[in-house]
Amino acid sequence: MKKKTLLSFAFAVLIASSAWSQQYVTQIKDASKKWGYVNLKGEIIIQPQFEKCYEFSSDGYAPIYDTKNRQYYFINVKGEKLQTEISGFKLIDGFGIDVKGFENGLVPVKNGEKWGYMNTSGKLAILAKYEDPTVFNGGHAVVKSGTSYIVLNTKGEEFPVEGSVLDVKPFSEGLAPYRAADKKFGFIAENGKVAIPAQFESVGYFKDGLAWAKTADKKLGYINTKGEWVIKPQFDVGKEFDVKSGVARVKTGDVWGYVSKTGNVTHVDTDLFGDFSNGLAQGKKNGKFGFYNVKGEWVIEAKFDGSRDFKNGYAAAKQGDKWGIINTQGEWVIKPTFEAIKDMELVK
Repeated sequence: MKKKTLLSFAFAVLIASSAWSQQYVTQIKDASKKWGYVNLKGEIIIQPQFEKCYEFSSDGYAPIYDTKNRQYYFINVKGEKLQTEISGFKLIDGFGIDVKGFENGLVPVKNGEKWGYMNTSGKLAILAKYEDPTVFNGGHAVVKSGTSYIVLNTKGEEFPVEGSVLDVKPFSEGLAPYRAADKKFGFIAENGKVAIPAQFESVGYFKDGLAWAKTADKKLGYINTKGEWVIKPQFDVGKEFDVKSGVARVKTGDVWGYVSKTGNVTHVDTDLFGDFSNGLAQGKKNGKFGFYNVKGEWVIEAKFDGSRDFKNGYAAAKQGDKWGIINTQGEWVIKPTFEAIKDMELVK
């Protein structure tokens, strides 16, 4: 019994230690117009000093762009630079706006003319010999070699994508959208095999078990992982499902609403229709921003001068010309004192 008690205590300590090892971090811009990082208490953990820096991933590193030397590097939450075996590498940067960092312990890096993947030890874990890489998701990524597409796992093992393929997008929930030679869209599995044959005009990503898809007549509905229609094609525009709220934003004609997995559509009295995230969506009334739930109830009064979507239970909000962070009750967690602020990330 004593041994059992000690084991239980050790397990509880391990869980607590794991929880405490994580922290919330977000980017802020101060009066100097430089970017730095703060924790959930609003305490500066990395002084504002960067012209271009990006969010921390859960793996514990954030990409920084050195504008003087025109190259990327990574820092940890202490501001320490990650030592890497290659320098002058490039990242997937979406024109410098949507920079991709570590996911699943790996980040795509361009070394010379080819792409590979670097690990959090700064080593080139997967050799730079590919083109058109995607970030890892669920342990898999897609790359191109010559004219062929390949699925990689985190060990660098290759799984050729079958068939004649024009393009393959990143994985989400074990499936990746692909475009076939006839320009129709379907999904491939993590082994490179076709999971859902190309038969749609366009598709989105799987979220909470469903993905939007469009038919030849440009109508949008939602399919399951077998490619079966769960919500019949009837909308003009649609977005991905939010896991917590179980709804997706859809549009018919000029009217926005939110569809549930059963196909019921809810309309909200708002001047702005945001996507649900963490169970809440941004709305706007009388020129002010707030948040409502799936019933269309304003959970957080429309009283802010700006806002961002909720992430990890927190959202950036603006009062006057200053930004801070609120919780899901609309309470200030970080007072609005910054020139700009980004999403709250949960970091190891």
